[in-house]
Amino acid sequence: MPSFHPAKVLEILDRRSGLQKISISRNGVIEKAYVLTDLLGEVHVDDEVIINTTAVELGLGTGGWHFVHWNLSRESFVRPGPGHIMKLKYTSLQFDAGAAEETHQDIPTTLENTPVIACGLHSQVGAVIRTLANLAPQLQISYVMTDGGALPLALSDLVHELQQEQVLNATVTAGNAFGGDLEAVALPSALLMARHVQKADVIVVGMGPGIAGTGTPFGHSGVEVANTLNTTGALAGRGICCARMSSADGRDRHQGVSHHTLSALALTVHEIAVPIPTEFVADPIESHRVIPISVPDDLVTTANYSTHLTTMGRNVTEDTLFFKSCAASAIYAISLIP
Repeated sequence: MPSFHPAKVLEILDRRSGLQKISISRNGVIEKAYVLTDLLGEVHVDDEVIINTTAVELGLGTGGWHFVHWNLSRESFVRPGPGHIMKLKYTSLQFDAGAAEETHQDIPTTLENTPVIACGLHSQVGAVIRTLANLAPQLQISYVMTDGGALPLALSDLVHELQQEQVLNATVTAGNAFGGDLEAVALPSALLMARHVQKADVIVVGMGPGIAGTGTPFGHSGVEVANTLNTTGALAGRGICCARMSSADGRDRHQGVSHHTLSALALTVHEIAVPIPTEFVADPIESHRVIPISVPDDLVTTANYSTHLTTMGRNVTEDTLFFKSCAASAIYAISLIP
């Protein structure tokens, strides 16, 4: 069950489009919280707010941040939206996000062999896009964020940094995810918008920050990779599975090729490619899908990925295999572009 509590705003720590990071006082204890300003408006120092503390109390991966649910210092908040398509629908935070489908109704219904890299973790998105930008800076790259993790794009420090560095050109948020340059009702149209409206040469698809997993074969968010790959194939795109790999994860099921990747591949029906670093190709993936890729050691360095780009808290020097697998997908995608 959810937990809601009153708190007082002490300081605005940071702000960007769609998001404030604040410090709050709750029962005399200083804590941190996010404010989704597109849904609630901005808060100010000394405002009284209601916060949702559920994820922190459960020890989930929010980094110790609560979420502001409502600002008691404001009687009302109205921000007209661009259309009639709702997101977060049938909840108290539902809003009229609009949808690109409403204004782009005549775009082609094929991806025209565009490479689509399907990621099962948000950190893979950053590593893949940085590799694409390092090797082929002329490419137009779009990121399609699904609703398998965090729903607000504004929460992603990673996407914010990629956009600030101008290595990520455009974003689309699909399903109940929101906050992209374009909003899409569903994944198929999100992919088509990325290709034909944003003119993407490569499309990177993955959930926002956070992932749910139960340790069971199909009870995890990463299984959405299968839907991405199947949809890509149905739309005549080139599906590429970015294999989740690790040499440092302490859990056996994520050593080598993660069971998340293997579960997703078991559900794919279209022709896809699974680029794997050449030094690690002996794993339980159908041999006809594996594409051995030589990844230069000097490509996967902190200079190219930065020390703050991490996966499960590990940077490129602490889990090189993870980042090499991401690089392999990027290298293969570039090879498919005329």
